[in-house]
Amino acid sequence: MTVATADLYDELEEGIQSLSLQFRSFGLRTAFDGPIRTVRCFEDNALVKKVLATPGRGAVLVVDGGGSLQTALMGDLIAASAVSNGWAGAVINGAIRDRIAIDALDLGVKALGTNPRKSAKLGTGESDVPLVIGGVVFRPGAHLYSDEDGILVER
Repeated sequence: MTVATADLYDELEEGIQSLSLQFRSFGLRTAFDGPIRTVRCFEDNALVKKVLATPGRGAVLVVDGGGSLQTALMGDLIAASAVSNGWAGAVINGAIRDRIAIDALDLGVKALGTNPRKSAKLGTGESDVPLVIGGVVFRPGAHLYSDEDGILVER
């Protein structure tokens, strides 16, 4: 990403949405952007794993885990799969695990926090649906921009 989110917001103002939720940053990519893909799931990461095992082509996976910090929705193996498959990053409204290993990967990750507890593997949830997180609409195909200042999503 070559443009800072602050500069992009100054340029587009109300043409872009700013997520006010405070996510923590993980992975080597402190700034990333790309078209959005989505997963909605709750304490079950099977669908996250399945989607990140497909070609990412520079996309960003936005996962609405309902804000739960009870179980991790991404660990080092799933994150490594995302890198191998060409994903730019992931934004997880929930927890991750294996933070140290993820911090060594060429991937941008934003999450609410960490928890070493595994999630369920039932495959419940849905993918490629619009999500609303913190009042911001994440539509599949819309462009997401993320850096140290925050997350912006095109309207």
